[in-house]
Amino acid sequence: MPDLLLKVSGVSVAIPTGQGAVHAVDDATFSINKHEIFSLIGESGSGKSILGQAIMRLLPPNAVFSGKVELDGTEISALSDKEMQKVRGKIVASIAQNPYLAMNPGMRVGTQIAEPMQAHLGMSKEDAKARTFRALKYFDIIPPEVRGKEYPFQYSGGMLQRAMVAMGTAADPELIIADEPTKGIDVLKKRNIAAIFQKVASDGCAFLLITHDVGFARAMSDRIAVNYCGQIIEIAGKDAFFKDPLHPYSKALLDAVPERGMHPIPGSSPSMIEVPEGCRFHSRCPHKTDRCLKNPPIVDINGRCVRCWLYA
Repeated sequence: MPDLLLKVSGVSVAIPTGQGAVHAVDDATFSINKHEIFSLIGESGSGKSILGQAIMRLLPPNAVFSGKVELDGTEISALSDKEMQKVRGKIVASIAQNPYLAMNPGMRVGTQIAEPMQAHLGMSKEDAKARTFRALKYFDIIPPEVRGKEYPFQYSGGMLQRAMVAMGTAADPELIIADEPTKGIDVLKKRNIAAIFQKVASDGCAFLLITHDVGFARAMSDRIAVNYCGQIIEIAGKDAFFKDPLHPYSKALLDAVPERGMHPIPGSSPSMIEVPEGCRFHSRCPHKTDRCLKNPPIVDINGRCVRCWLYA
């Protein structure tokens, strides 16, 4: 049996605005096993990043959260802020989509990488420094003794991305949440990031990859979850998903990638403030019927999950 690491149960997040509440996450339920690479894919603006922030307990102060998040058997969604600080970075870490914004521009890169080691592993300054140099070398940032003393602006984009991974893995977390790690980068850098992530995963770390890059998810993942308008609508093993996606949106999403002809999905995503009743994809779906105006059930099909009336 797989060794369960993360369990997300019925998580919903609403963010009040002047125009009404944005229903960014609605009833998200999934799990990630130890050593697994799990990808959450979908169009930009579908609530994927908010779900990652909810797991990390980094939501905006006005966000309304409900549901349960368990990590290694501990309900981290019920921890105090002080207790969560001990979890964040040590057991679960994040890699932001923009390293130039995520790193402190006025602090040396090596110092930022060493901080989690001192805070979570109780390492001395000298031991953390030595381990930082080993981490920089591990991620091909050389010579580490020189590069570790430099500031973020002195790094190239690809080098800074690798430094972010070094910082995220500094305290040997069991899970890394990587939010759009390939956003705005070229094919070569994308391959480099994939190689880095696979290297980290081979050392036993699990990943939650949040991405709209279907090709990257296919190259990296063990399982795929599809997000649409704040809801997870399908979960499947990678091979089964790409061979035979079940949900009509999943099929349309794959048909929109270049290798499948780049067919655009008709219509546009609905408002996450004025969320439509029933299936949120029904206005764009070629299989819609009157029953799609009611909330579809989540159906289990041979270990796969799909939220659609076609399989009810």
